[in-house]
Amino acid sequence: MTRVAILETDRLLLRPWRAADREPFAQINADPAVMEYFPSVLSADESNHLADRAEAHFASHGFGPWAAELRETAEFIGYISLFVPGFEAAFSPCVEIGWRLASRHWGKGLATEGARTVVRHAFQSLQLPALVSFTVPANTRSRRVMQKLGMTHDPGEDFDHPQLPVAHPLRHHVLYRLAARDVLY
Repeated sequence: MTRVAILETDRLLLRPWRAADREPFAQINADPAVMEYFPSVLSADESNHLADRAEAHFASHGFGPWAAELRETAEFIGYISLFVPGFEAAFSPCVEIGWRLASRHWGKGLATEGARTVVRHAFQSLQLPALVSFTVPANTRSRRVMQKLGMTHDPGEDFDHPQLPVAHPLRHHVLYRLAARDVLY
């Protein structure tokens, strides 16, 4: 079994997944607000499959979606992730940073706080040269986190997500980048 690095922030513990995370994760993935910029909400089975993929990603890459837990209450609230996308694009190969938190925890700076720690781990411990992040143009909350991380957006790199049908309203994505050399610790 791959040892997963445990990352800490003032308010979060980013840790390996536990069996007890599955039910609250399914609730997060069934929330229409959380899944607004994804093709659909997920069933419990689909959510469990996503958690299985998270664990498998750690086993194969040494990093993946960390389970995000509030330190004060030990509540599982979602994930902060480093992930190798499962599709080819002009910006491949790459590692994507992403997040998915329960909607009741939005607006508190938790995604940014967790992502900053993951960025530091990616560049200092894992020695990754760069990270990308992407979403649909309308997802202003995630785009704001990307900007707070110091990521930059070049409209010329925006792309159509190859895993969505041509006419799908969420197909067009914006791409943000962050190079290790551009980060001040």
